[in-house]
Amino acid sequence: MESDLFPNAGTPPADTSRRSFMKQAGGIVGLALAPPLVSQAERLTAYSKVMQGVTDITLRVNGQAHSVRVEPRVTLLDALRERLDLTGTKKGCDHGQCGACTVHVNGKRTLSCLTLAVMTQGKEITTIEGLAQGDQLHPMQAAFIKHDGFQCGYCTPGQIMSGVACVQEGHATTDAQAREWMSGNLCRCGAYPNILAAVREVAAQSTKG
Repeated sequence: MESDLFPNAGTPPADTSRRSFMKQAGGIVGLALAPPLVSQAERLTAYSKVMQGVTDITLRVNGQAHSVRVEPRVTLLDALRERLDLTGTKKGCDHGQCGACTVHVNGKRTLSCLTLAVMTQGKEITTIEGLAQGDQLHPMQAAFIKHDGFQCGYCTPGQIMSGVACVQEGHATTDAQAREWMSGNLCRCGAYPNILAAVREVAAQSTKG
């Protein structure tokens, strides 16, 4: 008798089912369309957790091979600073947004805070310590001193490494072009005009040479 009076007893109303479905579907679409909420560094950390244990790797830095023992999640930045004591490369935002950690990997500028150390085995890594030849400064280093391209100096290693790459890439032929291709390196002191002057001078010298 009860089943005759309430034929849908035990099953949710159709409109409730539809509402639940729409909520779930909306949530999935929202996740797909929303901008990422985690940084690249956090993604790398999460990805590296699939690898277990400490690993022995060899890093070739500034022309020398170094054996280091690291966890798979260790970034190149931390390996350079904490394992090899190469502290010229600075840790700024640690999210790849300020450029203070810029190094060269196989001749290309790379954000070391977003690069896992294990990914750089067999590659040539150059840090700010490897630019000078003995007591002979790299032209970019000399130009930064000449044009006073720094104040606090914290961003300077990354600025110089990016400046060198910018010239090598042919992206410093005009002021506007150099500004664009150096825009990933932030200077909180605001020494941008002096930095630009240094990069453009080295670019002009390389063209004459």
